Amino acid sequence: MAFILQSLGRTVTAGVVLLVIILAAMGGFGSAALHSVGIRWLHVVSGVLWIGLLWYFNFVQIPSMPKIPDEHKPAIGKVIAPEALFWFRWAALATVVTGVVVALAGNYLVQALSFQAGVRTIGVGMWLAIIMAINVWFIIWPNQKKALGIVTVEAAEKAKAARVAMLTSRINTMFSFPMLFCMIAQKSAILG
Repeated sequence: MAFILQSLGRTVTAGVVLLVIILAAMGGFGSAALHSVGIRWLHVVSGVLWIGLLWYFNFVQIPSMPKIPDEHKPAIGKVIAPEALFWFRWAALATVVTGVVVALAGNYLVQALSFQAGVRTIGVGMWLAIIMAINVWFIIWPNQKKALGIVTVEAAEKAKAARVAMLTSRINTMFSFPMLFCMIAQKSAILG
C-alpha cells in the first residue's frame, strides 16, 4: 500500500481503479446513464479542485503570508503558488466546459443561461461560474504572473498586481457560496 500512496499519480490511478471496481460490482457498465453520470462526476471533480484551491488561497495562503518569515516566502511564491495556480486555472476551465456538456446533454443549456423557469437556479449558478472563470483567466492569472515575478515588472506594478489578484480572488470567493448553493438547490429541486 505504501508503494501506491507514495506517488500522487499511483494514488489517483488507484482511486479510479477502485471506482471502476465499485461500478463493475454494481453492474454499472454499458448504460447510457453511466455516461451522463460520468460527465457529471468530471464536472464535480473539477469543481471541487477549483473551489478547493480558491478557498485554500483565501482561507490559508493569503492570511498566512504575513506570518511567514521573509526567507521562507520564496518557497511559496516560486514553487507552491505557481503550481497551485496551474491547477486552479485549468480546473476552472474544466468545470465550466464539463458544466456546459452536462447542460447540453440534459438539453437545458440555453434555457438555464436565459433564466427560464425550471432551470433558473442552475442558470444563476452557471453565470456565476462563468464570471468566476473569466476572473481566473483574465484578471487573477495575468496579475499573479506579475506578483510572483513570472513576468518582470516594476515593484509598484508588482504590488498593484498582487492586490488586484487578491481582490478578484475575494470576489470569486464571495461568488462561490451562492454558486454552490444554486448547484445544490437546482439538483434538489428546491428552487426553479
